[in-house]
Amino acid sequence: MGRPRATVAFLACLESCVVEATLTGVAPLSDRHARRDRIGPVPLCEGMKGGYWSELASINSAVTGTPVSILSGVLFTYPSLEKRAAVMNSNPIFLITGLVLAEIILPLSKINAQPASKANPLAFVDAGANGFTFNTGVLRGKLRADGKSTGLSSVEHIATGTKLDRSMGLFGHYRVFTANNRYGTGVWDWPGDAELRADGSVEARWPATDERPFELRATYRWAAPNALNVVTTVQAKTDLVNFESFLASYFAETFTNSLAHVAELPGRPCVAGFLAAEPSFGTWLVFPRDDAAMAIFRDGRWTIAPSPVEWVKMPRLAKPLGIRRDPATGLTAVLMSPPTDAFAICTPQQNEGHYSMYLSLFGRDLKAGESVHARARLLIAEKLPDAGAVEAYESYLKGLCRQ
Repeated sequence: MGRPRATVAFLACLESCVVEATLTGVAPLSDRHARRDRIGPVPLCEGMKGGYWSELASINSAVTGTPVSILSGVLFTYPSLEKRAAVMNSNPIFLITGLVLAEIILPLSKINAQPASKANPLAFVDAGANGFTFNTGVLRGKLRADGKSTGLSSVEHIATGTKLDRSMGLFGHYRVFTANNRYGTGVWDWPGDAELRADGSVEARWPATDERPFELRATYRWAAPNALNVVTTVQAKTDLVNFESFLASYFAETFTNSLAHVAELPGRPCVAGFLAAEPSFGTWLVFPRDDAAMAIFRDGRWTIAPSPVEWVKMPRLAKPLGIRRDPATGLTAVLMSPPTDAFAICTPQQNEGHYSMYLSLFGRDLKAGESVHARARLLIAEKLPDAGAVEAYESYLKGLCRQ
């Protein structure tokens, strides 16, 4: 009476652990409905490697004529019920094992059966060599392509097949200044590294050097399939006067509309709204937060060669909120930052060949050892009206307050 009972117990356990493989969830769900009559390969769960299971695999191999590698963990060949009963009845060690497993592992298999976790669609994917890719379902492309210190590139709006960027890409860190001082040509020439974090974001780092007395870091994180958040952090190694990080975006040639949200539209006293960067205003236009912000642009930092820029002062900002739009498709890129974090929006006149827009971040003094951050968001939307951009900005600020 003992042997048949042990055999039945063992076979029940075998069916639960091997066929369903619920200890690790490796067996397909479809196997559960066909397990009693199935003869063929079944995935081997991690909890069955070694010990009695190694011996069972050897017997299984002898009965079926199929080699089994427990350490590589691959397959059991599931023999017929008759063959299994004969083998179990002739091997007492497995009769005891069957009784133990029937009482212990069957309950554990039910407890530990968990559905496979889904991949995070908003996570960046490590492409190697400090580069990353993304596919949010709305946008796809690269971050730090080929490991270079650039932002998003090869960005495509999937639904329309529209390419969004050109040149040095979107939301990349370009110029870095302090009063009357520029640190190299741009961040994209600096050596640095990046890592994929557990939450799917990417952190890029540029260490301090003798020539750059500060550490710069940037965290890229998708807040939504069409919204990218970037947090730029600087840690000063010495006192820094009016530190600035110039966050640059270069759009495709079809993005010929460029607008900034100003506190007062020309000829319309006390009326705020978006002002287009018309060619009649000049070539390089700056929309400052206030007079103190404009003074930073005049401190000598933009006169340094190569590529000095003479900025034309525009009406002050109502909020750090800018738009680049493709009028043919209606695709709209909205650049935004909290009023405390960005002190100007810059753009060439909207038909100029850079098709760019910039956020001037920080604009403040830092003491040695001080660490501060500036936040920004890039939103891509179809046929988004100007009022919709303002609503998106207000929603962004509310979200920051809740964090």
